Amino acid sequence: MKTFTLSALALALMLTGCQSAPTTNTQNTNTAATAQISAEQHATPWWQSAIFYQIWPRSFYDSDGDGHGDFNGMTKKLPYLQELGVNALWLTPMFEAPSYHGYDFTEFYQVESDYGSMAEFEAFIQAADDKGMKVILDLVINHISSEHPWFKRSANGERPYSDYFVWRDDLPKAGSGWGHAWSDNDKPDAVWHWSETRQQYYYGAFGASQPDLNLRHPDVIAEMEKMAKFWLDKGVAGFRLDAVRFAMESGGNAQADTDETIAYWQHFNQYVKSVDPDAYLVGEAWADIPVAAKYYGDGKGLDQGFDFEVGYKILGLLKPDASGEAQFGTMQSNQQKNTVDANVLKQNLQQRIDSSAPLDFFAPFLTNHDQERVAYQLAEHDDKAKLAAAMLFSSPGTPYIYYGEEIGLTQGGTGHDVYKRAPMQWNNSNQAGFTTAKNSWVEQSELFGDDFASWWPAFLAEQLAAADRSVAAQQAQPDSIWQLYKLLIAQKKQRPELGIKGSYALTQHNNGLVEITRELNGSKSVFVLNLTANPQTIANIARDGLTASWQHDLNGEQLAGYGLLLLNNTL
Repeated sequence: MKTFTLSALALALMLTGCQSAPTTNTQNTNTAATAQISAEQHATPWWQSAIFYQIWPRSFYDSDGDGHGDFNGMTKKLPYLQELGVNALWLTPMFEAPSYHGYDFTEFYQVESDYGSMAEFEAFIQAADDKGMKVILDLVINHISSEHPWFKRSANGERPYSDYFVWRDDLPKAGSGWGHAWSDNDKPDAVWHWSETRQQYYYGAFGASQPDLNLRHPDVIAEMEKMAKFWLDKGVAGFRLDAVRFAMESGGNAQADTDETIAYWQHFNQYVKSVDPDAYLVGEAWADIPVAAKYYGDGKGLDQGFDFEVGYKILGLLKPDASGEAQFGTMQSNQQKNTVDANVLKQNLQQRIDSSAPLDFFAPFLTNHDQERVAYQLAEHDDKAKLAAAMLFSSPGTPYIYYGEEIGLTQGGTGHDVYKRAPMQWNNSNQAGFTTAKNSWVEQSELFGDDFASWWPAFLAEQLAAADRSVAAQQAQPDSIWQLYKLLIAQKKQRPELGIKGSYALTQHNNGLVEITRELNGSKSVFVLNLTANPQTIANIARDGLTASWQHDLNGEQLAGYGLLLLNNTL
């Protein structure tokens, strides 16, 4: 077997908000222990004890029957989120925009009219706060819509807007290094777009409809700060910052992660903290860990950044045939050959520890709105989905859950982002309880055309026929994915060893079992995962003083294929 241990991992994640674990296949943990560490809770930022839930507002719940999710719908579902146990919410873009996804704002100070009014948004923020939930907004500073008044005025040469964007007279030559910064595409016309009005080219890394703002212009910098203050004053707790790597580009090898870009976010963070010292900034730096760590900026930059690698590692362990060969070993088992190598999890954690940012900088997650859903990648194999959740919650850091992951929500296909962002399934009624409208937004031809919109009815009918993929169905099952998420969330908040300071040990047994142990000051949790398709003996798993809080498909000393056993001692 292979064993890996990390102890005294930087900064304690002491946990707030005690909730009981599920009563079926669980043990109730002693919540008194959390009271003993209340002094340390106050010494740490709130986001270190947060469990985030990412909501795509258009798809969460429609309260007024127009086929679009809305603010009032989210307000009505706050009791559900409270029952699940999450205590922080990330809303994807909810400013006025011409697209369904909202990443191309036309207004920084108006909410998306499809979602409701400003008063309804404010009521949602207040209702969330009343339930102890923080709300952060998706903020796009890198670019805005070509329909935004600023861009139209800039194209017309109106001051002071003329230089709010990046303009040039000629198209860079091929080979100059201009192209998509996230690929080897050396095609300048992919990022430079012609304006007939101005008779110049403008820079838009994400397409002609989303021109990049000139973040070197002092007026633009001031406008972004003014806008951030506007929403902080509304009561939001911070921002998820989109595309942070591309704030300032200079061509060649300087299109991403430049020193200017890092300095910009340090300056932005300084301003945000001057408005609200408790405000939180988390950055989308879709890159490997050493690059993402740069945005910590020696403690002057962002509060956290996403760990994009951990989700790939976790899902790769559960679908090895579709994953990179470099992730896997060829360990022999008497039941199965070519067993996956869980050492990728310890390697991921070691990379975080070795980076230029502290461990608590990194926020792990499985997938988000830009990635294929967990259930889809795992072919709706619920036991594998549970193992993915267990690996996520056993990993140190602030976890993020994409809406629907807790019920095994899947998708109707690939090739279009809307598949990943379709409506939540609440029950087995019309439109899965998402809306009372005949048609939900994903099948409205004015958004997608008649041909594309036709996929939804067949997919929905299949899901409703399965009768086990909705919130109602999952809540009724004692060993469902939802029940496991509820338990893992509760234990993450209650058990100090699951925080940053808890030691992390990973043992891969020769029969394909993986044992992950977290421990701190005598408090101990052990995750036993069967990453093979066959039953495996757990006779060699030490269980002195430990009790099972989750024992899925445990038959005596045999843990079923892709089974999970979660052990804890008494706090």
